[in-house]
Amino acid sequence: MPWSQVYDPTGSLLLSTILAALPVIVLLGAIGIFEIKAHLAALLGLISALFIAILVFGMPVSMAVMSAVYGAGFGLWPIGWIILNIIFLYQLTHEKGEFDILQRSIRNISDDRRLQLLFIAFCFGAFFEGAAGFGTPVAVSAAMLIGLGFSPLAASGLSLIANTAPVAFGALGSPVIALAAVTGLDLLEISGMIGRQLPFFSVIVPIWLIWAFVGFRRMLEVLPALLVAGISFAIPQYLVSNFHGPWLVDIVAAIVSMICLALFLRVWQPKTPMTEAPRDWSSRDLFDEPHDHPADVSSRGAVMKAWLPWVILSVFVFLWGTPQVKSFLDGIWIAKIPVAGLHNLVMKVPPVVAAPHAEAAIFNLNLLSATGTGILVAALISGFILGYRPAALMRMYGRTIYMIRYSLLTIACMLALGYVTRYSGTDATMGLAFAQAGWLYPLFGTLLGWLGVAVTGSDTASNVLFGGLQKVTAQQIGVNPILMAAANSSGGVMGKMIDAQSIVVASTATKWYGHEGSILRYVFFHSIALAVLVGLLVMAQAYVPPFTSMVPKTQTVTAPLPQ
Repeated sequence: MPWSQVYDPTGSLLLSTILAALPVIVLLGAIGIFEIKAHLAALLGLISALFIAILVFGMPVSMAVMSAVYGAGFGLWPIGWIILNIIFLYQLTHEKGEFDILQRSIRNISDDRRLQLLFIAFCFGAFFEGAAGFGTPVAVSAAMLIGLGFSPLAASGLSLIANTAPVAFGALGSPVIALAAVTGLDLLEISGMIGRQLPFFSVIVPIWLIWAFVGFRRMLEVLPALLVAGISFAIPQYLVSNFHGPWLVDIVAAIVSMICLALFLRVWQPKTPMTEAPRDWSSRDLFDEPHDHPADVSSRGAVMKAWLPWVILSVFVFLWGTPQVKSFLDGIWIAKIPVAGLHNLVMKVPPVVAAPHAEAAIFNLNLLSATGTGILVAALISGFILGYRPAALMRMYGRTIYMIRYSLLTIACMLALGYVTRYSGTDATMGLAFAQAGWLYPLFGTLLGWLGVAVTGSDTASNVLFGGLQKVTAQQIGVNPILMAAANSSGGVMGKMIDAQSIVVASTATKWYGHEGSILRYVFFHSIALAVLVGLLVMAQAYVPPFTSMVPKTQTVTAPLPQ
């Protein structure tokens, strides 16, 4: 029997919002304040979400439980599947000593820690975001930075900060495509509007990243390289998003940025290179496991062999991300499993949507086309190239599963929490509270996108969640709905660094288990500060010339602009 969501069960929107936010407060407080282990904190958050959904919002028990099961399944597949196989590949290269050779070859580009961070976390990470998304760039970047001798906190926190500006166009434009689908707005207009917001931050983020790492003065020493990386990313990001579409934005921008930065560093290096991590980042937690394979970069062949697994990974991640390959593999085998007791039984109702509609709940078991499968194939091929026998690969895979067992449990619980809030309607209650901001809505609507990603761990999920609400509210207050739909995605990217899923991916990639609270506390200020800056830009685009000229004029509004 269908159940309709209730968005104000207490009769007081303020009280209902506080109760709706309680699971998120429990989760973040347990991790960030009380430093409870992440898997236990996620379990506490999930339990509180179930209690709130059932006892306060009136969700049937069976539906609440099945939404948690559905979310946990999504946490393990595809997200956990990606993480498992990325860590497997890293373990294979680290065991053979190839990772040491790779890290020393990166120093041939520059032995300056700031520029290594810029190249790996911002440029290289953006490529993986564009091709795969779902935690892949953070996992790869953090693992590579650890191999270069960065402390776990530096590798984790800085990878999260860097993985912001590319997120809206991640996974071949999936967040933008989903946003257009749920709002009914023109895909290319949304893509272009996001492309007139995020390029500003593509220039800012590299500067912010190095500033967070070494401070303002030492950031200025490498400012020319930061501007080259940022501008060479921002210009293609703008051009592709406005004149082609959302599909290849990150991939093209990342490749251009990597090439421009590498060429620039051949003719320019900072006067005072920073070859060691700054004292504030030095830590006894530094990850540097001993092995019996000394790094040898004396031959071109050794360097090529060290890079080969990551080149193979890049190729397979890109191929698995293309619609043609996905369609071909799904044509061979895919299972679409309706979630019993949940599929089409939860009704979203106005004012969150224009008309009531049933929420689908279908679990896609795409064994062949999942990005994690492409990563696994790349890891197996790399393993054979590195000289592993099948039995040794199986042993390493088993060790990897055991190594990240708590991380997989954490991700399952966190996604379960996110799905309970989605299907119970508590996330929409928080969204409606933001919608009360009146003429300040462009700022608060942007922060709504930030909240959506912080809760769900996905810009795509946040766009699906709040895209319709953004459109309806924008029309009510007289703001172009294209602007606010884009703001949901652009603001959401800054929430990516504090979502629990990403933090667990980072702690897993750096083997810094149990320190998720330290990572959260480090990145939280950066996340909210950058989100507010996006919100201020959106406010300017809504009301302040000449920024208003960036907004398309094709969408009509239903109310005059606020006085």
